[in-house]
Amino acid sequence: MRLAMVGLGRMGLNMARRLIHGGHEVVVYNRTPDKVDLMVKEGAVPAYSPQEVVDKLDPPRVVWLMLPAGEVVDQHVETLAELLAPGDILIDGANSHFKDDIRRAGALEPRGIHYLDAGVSGGIWGLEQGFCTMVGGDAADFRAIEPVFETLAPPEGYLYCGPTGAGHFVKMIHNGVEYALMEAYGEGFELLKRSAYGHALDLGRVAHLWNQGSVIRSWLLELLERALTEDPDLASIQGVVADSGEGRWTVIEAVERGVSAPSIAQSLFRRFESQQPDAFSNRVLAALRNRFGGHRVTKKSS
Repeated sequence: MRLAMVGLGRMGLNMARRLIHGGHEVVVYNRTPDKVDLMVKEGAVPAYSPQEVVDKLDPPRVVWLMLPAGEVVDQHVETLAELLAPGDILIDGANSHFKDDIRRAGALEPRGIHYLDAGVSGGIWGLEQGFCTMVGGDAADFRAIEPVFETLAPPEGYLYCGPTGAGHFVKMIHNGVEYALMEAYGEGFELLKRSAYGHALDLGRVAHLWNQGSVIRSWLLELLERALTEDPDLASIQGVVADSGEGRWTVIEAVERGVSAPSIAQSLFRRFESQQPDAFSNRVLAALRNRFGGHRVTKKSS
């Protein structure tokens, strides 16, 4: 089928490629035209404006937004809402908040424009291995374009999750779980490295070993194995870990629902801490230990 991919970042570019390889006709649009030109060489149909995106699609049109979540998505939804027609389908594949999906779908409904939310996981490996896709919206819209999801995903790698917002909600919780898994691996490997056996352990080989049938094997552990094999001390990497929003939203949802999620919450707070190399809170702790117990503090050099 023919559809448009709007946004050719790390994910959007490879998703367009995978769709082309799967036999779909893909109209591509990006804020900067160089990526559009690149994709034309790979078989895409170029569009250099939102109007061209719409003009190069046949009704009912399918437009997939693969943009940074938030204001950028809202701007494109508003622009395309003026150009699309009743019966057209707009898909948001960003890591958007599920409540934004409900708001956008409500705004588009009077115009007769249909809206699907698609939580996408797979990162830079999606082109090769497929993109796990979680979809929310009207079930009839999902079925109408299911071949698109089938092409993007690995076998059994896509799911209709429920009404508007359900896809991004499932992806949000997915990312919260991801935070906790990564934190657990980080703590475990630091314990290994700082142990009495750390000098003798090849951590890359430990990661490889744990992926051979152990109960904690995973793709994340495979990626860690590669990283530790290339740089055993990870000396080339700073330990600053950003949070992209989904972990925060997961913790807020846990609070609102009264669900205990301490591992996910702690992994989020650890990310906050990593962004403060000399956190004031840690200086407060050191000062208090010095004041009540006379514990030594390390003074900053002037």
